[in-house]
Amino acid sequence: MPIFKKHLKITGQFLFVTIFIFFSTLQAKDFDKFNKAENIADYFSGVLLLNQSKYKDSYKHLKKLDGLEQSHFAFSSKYLYSLVNSGNLNQAFIFSKKLEKDQQGSFETDIIIGIYHLKNSKFDISNKYFLKAKNRNSVSILDNYIAETLYIWSNLRNQNLEKSKLNLNQLDSRFTNLKKIQNAFLHCFYNSPSTDQLFKNLISGNQIDFSRYNYFHAKYLDSIGSKNEAAKIIEESLKQYPRNLLLNQYKDDQVNLKNSFEFDCKKENHVAAELLYIGANALSSQSIYYLSNFYLNLSKYLNKDFHAYDTLLAENFYNVGDLIAAKKIYKRLLSYGSAFKWFANKQISRILIQEEKKLKSLNLMESSYNQLLLKGIYETFDYAEFLKNNEEFEKSIVYYSQILNNIDSNHPLYPDVTDGRGVAYERIGEWDKAEKDLLASLEASPDQAYVINYLAYSWIEQGIKIEKSLEMLEKANKLRSNDPYIIDSLGWALFKLKRFKESKDYLQLAVKLMPADPIVNDHYGDVLWKNGKELQARYYWNYVLGLEEAEKDLKDSVQQKLIKGL
Repeated sequence: MPIFKKHLKITGQFLFVTIFIFFSTLQAKDFDKFNKAENIADYFSGVLLLNQSKYKDSYKHLKKLDGLEQSHFAFSSKYLYSLVNSGNLNQAFIFSKKLEKDQQGSFETDIIIGIYHLKNSKFDISNKYFLKAKNRNSVSILDNYIAETLYIWSNLRNQNLEKSKLNLNQLDSRFTNLKKIQNAFLHCFYNSPSTDQLFKNLISGNQIDFSRYNYFHAKYLDSIGSKNEAAKIIEESLKQYPRNLLLNQYKDDQVNLKNSFEFDCKKENHVAAELLYIGANALSSQSIYYLSNFYLNLSKYLNKDFHAYDTLLAENFYNVGDLIAAKKIYKRLLSYGSAFKWFANKQISRILIQEEKKLKSLNLMESSYNQLLLKGIYETFDYAEFLKNNEEFEKSIVYYSQILNNIDSNHPLYPDVTDGRGVAYERIGEWDKAEKDLLASLEASPDQAYVINYLAYSWIEQGIKIEKSLEMLEKANKLRSNDPYIIDSLGWALFKLKRFKESKDYLQLAVKLMPADPIVNDHYGDVLWKNGKELQARYYWNYVLGLEEAEKDLKDSVQQKLIKGL
């Protein structure tokens, strides 16, 4: 079934389930509220918009139904999420208190009320609500982490370091790294002499990228007057993590004698905000964007001056397809500092491309790059990649070459730069140079599945080194199992070697994984023909002709096959 029709079917099912749940939970007296079509429409529009991450629009519809919360919890929870995710935190607090009064309290209302009081330094009250949330014993591991964490940080002034550490140890054993993070922050809060070492242990003793905590470590050292040590931490960390935005912004702030982001580990709300961000980031990585934004907005409420949280918020909007909201946030990032300005302009340019404003996007990237006071290797690489990805191949080669004039094969960027330039050379027809660069990239880093695929497929298309290409593609397939592009290349190599039965199995899988790709469908049509399934082959060739993505040369080739066969 076509993708569009499938989408409609899913949406219809969602609406039916939503309607059924809604009316089954509605009490008789509430039907009066919905005796007008516009009221019913407001509810379902609000729910649908919430699921689409259109939070402000969702809020506009749901706020018209005030009063329904007394008997319809589903509405209450949806309305709460729309309030928080649209930035109406004070209203969310008022509504949560109303729900509590009506015996409709929940984990979310406890958290919202608690955070409101934590923000206003009313720790005894916030502690009470976080304890309530904690005692609800949610089935969600993340909910338990949030409740336990907020309880710890609202209770610090009633305890000492040792008692706080005992509370920390109650966190689920699966949160080992999170315990280490909080332990470092706890020692910082209580001015423990162990703070410096704990930050060092956290960062150096972990295989996960914890470079972010070098920033907080430096902020701590700065706060106690160890500015030189803080600068050293940043410099050393940037050698390993040169793209880290926070680290680059810290360095820029020191040069310009400013402070872009407010963070103090001796402020409960600041640390709690960071710990909520961790939860939001985890949810975003699982594509649970509405809940990620819920905790992210609570995080931003607790520390409105730590603007770096906006990067995740923008990313979440981008991932759900709300380009307008994402672009608005990226524009906000432009004023946060030079590191964030370059990052934000890159993201805005990407969005402009999706909005089919290529010329505007190219001009923005060019002006942004030219305005950089320091055009480092990584910024130049970003620009070269942008040009290549937008078919400005000859210009991209200029910038790739600039980088290669300043690095050797041991530099971590070398495989990516040679790969990028190699692709650009191939696209403008300079194969000898392309092949040389692609081979150099693989020599420096042999296990790059996509570089292997690009080189091998290029050989196959030229009718050369097909046996070697097959061997390389089998390696790539092991490195990236079930990657449709590699599977297609593997099937196509077998096709060129006249191993049609084996080829068919791979190309059939590629079509299943990429049903709308013109080249994959063309390849599959070819192998079906060679396996004696001419009628099926013509079906797939005809399908290619109906795909907008299919280039003219491909369509011309398919037309000839439909007339003459293979």
